[in-house]
Amino acid sequence: MSALLFSPYTIKNVTIKNRIVMSPMCMYSCHNEDGKVENWHLTHYTSRAVGQVGLIMVESTAVTPQGRISANDLGIWSNEHIPGLSHLVSLLKEHGAATGIQLGHAGRKATVEGEILAPSSIAFDETMKQPKAMTKEDIGQTVLAFQEAAKRAKKAGFDIIELHGAHGYLINEFLSPLSNKRTDEYGGSAENRYRLLKEVIEAVKEVWDGPLFVRISAHDYHEEGLTVKDYVTFAQWMKRDGVDLIDVSSGAVVPASISTYPGYQVKFSETVKHGADVATGAVGLITSGLQAEEILQNGRADLIFIARELLRNPYWPRTAAKELRTEIEAPVQYERGW
Repeated sequence: MSALLFSPYTIKNVTIKNRIVMSPMCMYSCHNEDGKVENWHLTHYTSRAVGQVGLIMVESTAVTPQGRISANDLGIWSNEHIPGLSHLVSLLKEHGAATGIQLGHAGRKATVEGEILAPSSIAFDETMKQPKAMTKEDIGQTVLAFQEAAKRAKKAGFDIIELHGAHGYLINEFLSPLSNKRTDEYGGSAENRYRLLKEVIEAVKEVWDGPLFVRISAHDYHEEGLTVKDYVTFAQWMKRDGVDLIDVSSGAVVPASISTYPGYQVKFSETVKHGADVATGAVGLITSGLQAEEILQNGRADLIFIARELLRNPYWPRTAAKELRTEIEAPVQYERGW
């Protein structure tokens, strides 16, 4: 039986050549603080496409300047960002990779100058800035910013969009009762806390008909926070609202101690996949081909998101194929070495 890890995966109108995804990871490499693609991004992402990663997901890219995690983040808040992103997409496609971009807003975890926004005026911790609680007008403008960003992602030629609803950033802050203390229609019940994400999904889908992913933090690691059971419900709603795949991470909405070990988040992916009957991606200390294959063969996820292991080894797909005794095609320039 051939390895599932190296089987193609079709989602809507996009076929990914294998199940390996480069997980979005911030590079903090826009040295002019203008959010534009630099040589580093071209080198970093393209080398993983050469390494035969099936889907390259570009790092969290800010939909507004004040929604950046850091001043050195990539941006997509202006049409001036399109040429650099388009150039990056063309390089990745030359090497057979499908292309994705994660659209994000840091909310209260933004470290940029000036006012930062959140559902409620609660700082992440004592070292971070106190955010301004968003008005309805702020929320409307933010939803529109996600929609405009999706239009630009389409113009740049990306195959897939992922909304960043994890790791304590803005969408995650609205979902969690630990960070959302609102008393209007965006706070309180689960339906109300989901409202911002629902509005963002609907706004994006008005201008985007390609595959849409959402990254979630499926556990808050806090006794008063959300657990994967809550996220099964959210995932059912996301599926209903037109999300094609849930990228399942966890944590970081409030300071918490998290016990990490190989595959520590895979059980969340499995629970969401079967509980909501939706495609999922697994991420989190997945480092070997055998481990990735087990996750797929046991129906615990549909795609494998590789993060730090791809920082260490841009040719990880080759390493995984050797472990799984599977032949994969080498880039023609590397045939002598592979």
